[in-house]
Amino acid sequence: MANSRSYDTVAFDVRENTTMLFFAKTNKEGDIDEYLLLMRTESEEFNSPIYIEMNDNQFSGHNLIQETRLTGNVLTLELCEPAAELDGASEIVLTYDETPENQANIEAGVIGVLFNTLVGGNA
Repeated sequence: MANSRSYDTVAFDVRENTTMLFFAKTNKEGDIDEYLLLMRTESEEFNSPIYIEMNDNQFSGHNLIQETRLTGNVLTLELCEPAAELDGASEIVLTYDETPENQANIEAGVIGVLFNTLVGGNA
C-alpha cells in the first residue's frame, strides 16, 4: 500500500549535523497547509539517522527507507516495513511542482538526505 502526497514547494537546507529536504503544500496566502520533512542527522545524540515528519507526526529508524526512486517530479520512498504512522503504508509517493527551484532543491536534497537509498530513476 502506498501513501501519496502532492506538494508545490521543495526546499533543501543543511544546519550543523542535519541535512533536510522539505516538501510543502501552500495555500493562496502562502501559508503551509501540509508538509513532509525528510532529515538525516550525523550525530551521536540521535538514535536514528533518518527522520520523516509529516504534519507534526514524526517517525524514524536506521532501516526506515529501503530504497528511493526519483523519476521526473515523483520521489518514491520504499519503506523497510509498513509504517503504523501512515496506516500501514509501505511506500510514500511524493509528487511536486516542476519548477527550476524545486528541481534544484530536490536534486541536492535527494543526494544530501537519501544518498544511500537511491537506487533508480532519473532527475
